[in-house]
Amino acid sequence: MLDVDITLRRGRFELAAQMRTQVHRVAIVGASGAGKTSLLRVLAGLEDGVRGHVRFGEATWLDSAEGIALPAWQRGIGWVPQRALLFPHKDVRANLLDGASHDAPEAVAGMLGISDLLTRRPRNLSGGERQRVALGRALLREPKLLLLDEPFSALDRSLRGDVADAVLDYCDARTIPIVLVSHDERDVERVADEVWELSQGQLDRIT
Repeated sequence: MLDVDITLRRGRFELAAQMRTQVHRVAIVGASGAGKTSLLRVLAGLEDGVRGHVRFGEATWLDSAEGIALPAWQRGIGWVPQRALLFPHKDVRANLLDGASHDAPEAVAGMLGISDLLTRRPRNLSGGERQRVALGRALLREPKLLLLDEPFSALDRSLRGDVADAVLDYCDARTIPIVLVSHDERDVERVADEVWELSQGQLDRIT
């Protein structure tokens, strides 16, 4: 169970989100600037000044009234932002293994079609290749919850379906729940069992 009841203010913008879901595969949709990325960052523990609570399973990640705010590294989150953030001084293998639960990235690399990139540095990768490395790194951490912000947007259309299906198969086999943010209806339909819409800082379930 993911139980969220939070308020986040940034200038004139206020995000007031309430969500209770069993979280197998959830998508969050909405217009640009609605606060979707901010909500994922709250779940990941990357935003300060959040009021309310975030609970996942038996764990309380955030409870402002009780002074609880677990940092990101204690939440066991897999986080893939829209713009892949890789270590520029490390090759692909080392980036994949950063925080990994084991030291054998070959199976995940093969699944994502990046086996031939393991010795390259990020500066020598395309945007889509960098995004696949970021996805692989998140999966290799065996997260309790996978947060995906437009994870397939940098991929060629010919690759998007195969990569998305590989990620879903990996997560299903390990019972890793997913929260996805995407503007792409096909990605939402492929991934989500539930769809929530964020509009003017308010979150509502629509399917």
